Amino acid sequence: MLFTAGFVAYTKPELLNIWVLIFGAFVCAVLGDNVGYATGHRFGRRLFQKEDSWLFHKKHLEKTQSFYEQHGKKNACFSAICADSADFCTDYCWHRCDALSHIYVLQLNGWFTLLGYFLGKSLPAEQVDKYLLPIIGLIIVVSLIPSIIHVLKENKASRP
Repeated sequence: MLFTAGFVAYTKPELLNIWVLIFGAFVCAVLGDNVGYATGHRFGRRLFQKEDSWLFHKKHLEKTQSFYEQHGKKNACFSAICADSADFCTDYCWHRCDALSHIYVLQLNGWFTLLGYFLGKSLPAEQVDKYLLPIIGLIIVVSLIPSIIHVLKENKASRP
């Protein structure tokens, strides 16, 4: 979405200003992260009181705790709901993670948005349709690869 928004910001500057777009995406990402942390802090443990609830399963919380024990605090920064639901984040940890998460989000938002913006700048208007949709499709496929790999590993590990 940020790539496409950056592209639109170049082709329709009267509709979207690139700097407002980057700042707005950053603010929304930070707010979303903090809402996730607050949700995990307030409701996380209650969701896992039963063996299985309609949305969550206790085994997922146990996997989350194991993951954080194995991979350390640095990963808690990028999964606010899970980290706090697993009682992994203390207030000190969260504030430290919050700063790291903000830097990461700003970089990620900026790069994807500017990449779309400069692609829009480099393409002649008559070739936009030819390249934009295939590039967006490629971004979607590449984004799905880690999830697909994870599911395949999980299925392989669960087989006897």
